[in-house]
Amino acid sequence: MLLDRVKPLDAILATAERKSLKRTLGWFQLTLMGIGCVIGTGIFVLTAVGAQKAGPGLMIAFAIAGAVCIVAALCYAEIAAMIPVAGSAYTYSYATIGEFFAWTVGWALIMEYAIAASAVSVGWSGYFSGTVLGGLGIDLPTWLSAGPLAFGGVEGGLINLPALVIALLVTFLLVIGTSESAKVNAVLVAIKVVALTAFVALTLTSSQFDAEKFNPFLPAGIFGGWGTGVGAVGAAATMFFAYVGFDAVSTAAEETKNPQRNVPIGLVGSLLFCTVFYILVAAGAIGAIGGQPIMDAMGLPLEAGSPELARQCAMPQYADALVCSNEPLAHVLKMLGFTGFGNAIGLAAFLALPSVILVLIFGQTRIFFVMSRDGLLPERLSRVHPKFQTPHVVTIITGLAVAVAAAFFPVGQLADISNAGTLYAFMMVAIAVMVLRVKDPSRRRHFKVPGVWIIAPLTIIGCVLLFFNLPSAAMLFLPGWGVLGLLVYFGYSRRQSHLGRGIVEVVDDVAGEELQVPIHPPAE
Repeated sequence: MLLDRVKPLDAILATAERKSLKRTLGWFQLTLMGIGCVIGTGIFVLTAVGAQKAGPGLMIAFAIAGAVCIVAALCYAEIAAMIPVAGSAYTYSYATIGEFFAWTVGWALIMEYAIAASAVSVGWSGYFSGTVLGGLGIDLPTWLSAGPLAFGGVEGGLINLPALVIALLVTFLLVIGTSESAKVNAVLVAIKVVALTAFVALTLTSSQFDAEKFNPFLPAGIFGGWGTGVGAVGAAATMFFAYVGFDAVSTAAEETKNPQRNVPIGLVGSLLFCTVFYILVAAGAIGAIGGQPIMDAMGLPLEAGSPELARQCAMPQYADALVCSNEPLAHVLKMLGFTGFGNAIGLAAFLALPSVILVLIFGQTRIFFVMSRDGLLPERLSRVHPKFQTPHVVTIITGLAVAVAAAFFPVGQLADISNAGTLYAFMMVAIAVMVLRVKDPSRRRHFKVPGVWIIAPLTIIGCVLLFFNLPSAAMLFLPGWGVLGLLVYFGYSRRQSHLGRGIVEVVDDVAGEELQVPIHPPAE
């Protein structure tokens, strides 16, 4: 039977104890990790993309995306504290609804994290080229700073060299070690929060701030139309990208000290802290210089990242538009006359966005690691470096894939594709929480979702709503990627699965010992 392989929860917990990554992270580091991912591309880069989709209604988009994230975070907090192991939604699904659905979730997460890291790398490149090199009087040619038009990039673009380089540098840092990476992340998060606080203060108190710039507030309406990806809900589907930080926190549960206490704090705390910044920064940017989208002949906003929008933005009348900027926050301050502060914001983004890339690649490699540990992917991928104690093989593979995607594709398209996988994984976590409440109601829960039979269904509804308001190309990418995953699963993984072979492995590669616990193999 296809749906009969459900990994025993006790075996998963035993595996976490015997074959685990080094536990080095506390609640403070987890919270910083969440903040490091949540506050990043959504503000420093995607503010322009969101404004192009929804105009001033971007503020409603943040509220919608935040509401979905809050209910999803509650589901994550319960299940991550109860199952404190690497693998996030993949592992949770394996212990509740079985191997087949767990595979689809893990496969979607592999896509989500890698493409998201690529998107942030492209966003970092915009600040590097505009603020850092521009401040030095260096004009990086288009063919070295943007992806080709054939892939939705810029006319004259060939390769985004800065994006490729930063992805490779972050990969090197992650190979060196988790604890070292977390310390660097803490410094970058502090820089980011200070910079955004300064931005909010300068824009909201500026003499050029005018409430009239919010009119019309919803130029494309609440719903821009199915598959268009515009309107407030369409923008929310894109801006959801910036909230994946709390999911990355849950993937670090196996490397966390006292995970039953620290994981819920890291998940909920980072999300609550960050949501305030999203709305305040959006209000400051739009109220200061305006944020109306560039419309097509049908009266709808042009697709973000499209060649037509790139052509329109090259025209003199749109030279100063928020929606056309590759470094929107620095651009806003420069337009207000705060050139020095604008450069400082650009420098902060230049320094801080690598922390987002770091967290995303970190999360992706841990999904890869645990799927390999279960036999669904080649086991040599879960090899741990003898000196650095990190899964160096999957980290290097992931980093190379991220670098290649960042070199050729624009940020908006990458973010929307990543969101498709994110929303699917979040929906499956909500389902897993409800299944466990029915199947294993007596198991100790260090954090319980209040009103789970309301919160979990709301999570599912919210994820489905946002998914169907992504651009059609992004919606279609997920099932296309899923078909490839099914070929891998039925061609390799189902045969090699430890659970399918009747073995639940409890093993520590570092310790060099192996204990195989036989169980009754399920029928094919």
